[in-house]
Amino acid sequence: MIRFLNNLQPWGALLLRLVLALSMIVHGYQKVSTHAALHHFVHYVVTLGLPYWLGYISAFTEFVGGILVLLGLFTRLASGLIAINMLVALFTVGIHQGFGIYNYIAELAAIAIMLCVYGAGALSLDRRLGLS
Repeated sequence: MIRFLNNLQPWGALLLRLVLALSMIVHGYQKVSTHAALHHFVHYVVTLGLPYWLGYISAFTEFVGGILVLLGLFTRLASGLIAINMLVALFTVGIHQGFGIYNYIAELAAIAIMLCVYGAGALSLDRRLGLS
């Protein structure tokens, strides 16, 4: 049984990458799709007491990082940045929004941390290019 499960590890890593990437790409795209959307998000970040430039970094980390995680390219770096982004979101926004949002952000942070530690897995560009 253990051997069977070990053989599924590349698919498990791919599934985690897909879940994290889909969420990050969708939420990041909503923030960077238009100048107005990006400006609105940056203003929101400022209302949290954070510097405005972190809004830009956060939005593009979600969008570009999500694409990189989807491809399995520079996965450890991208997922590490996403993990930091999600942990900041968890402690600045999530704790005030209730368990549903808090739980969701914590799950995304946990997936990102796992991918940062484990890597993209065998089914990735990182592995093909010898980056992992």
